Amino acid sequence: MGRASHQPAGLELPKGKIPALRVVPMPADANHNGDIFGGWIMAQVDVAGGTVAGRVARGRVATVSVNSFVFKQPVQIGDILSLYADVVRIGNTSITVNVEVFAERGRAESKVVKVTEATLTYVAIDAKGTPRSVPK
Repeated sequence: MGRASHQPAGLELPKGKIPALRVVPMPADANHNGDIFGGWIMAQVDVAGGTVAGRVARGRVATVSVNSFVFKQPVQIGDILSLYADVVRIGNTSITVNVEVFAERGRAESKVVKVTEATLTYVAIDAKGTPRSVPK
């Protein structure tokens, strides 16, 4: 017998998009107030953006800039984070990616909140770490 394919009430992740990364922060990722470290979230955003940029570059990429980074709401232990990454620009050697982070929180009544959005630029690199052209 199959499971029903409906989403819980209030759950509104971006429709028709596949997350670049899904992760659950744990107590070791939290500060003394119980909120997840901003640096931990930044690392997850970099992983999600770098994964998408690496696909476009068909190889290694390095983060060259964080163009913007906005923390909209705190992330809590046990939130299920979905990170969505979209390519916004492809240059000769660079790829700019926008990453949006949504948190699913609550068990009895699930709700989704947008917690972070960021734009990062990656450069395609070769085995020696030298910039190379992004394949067309």
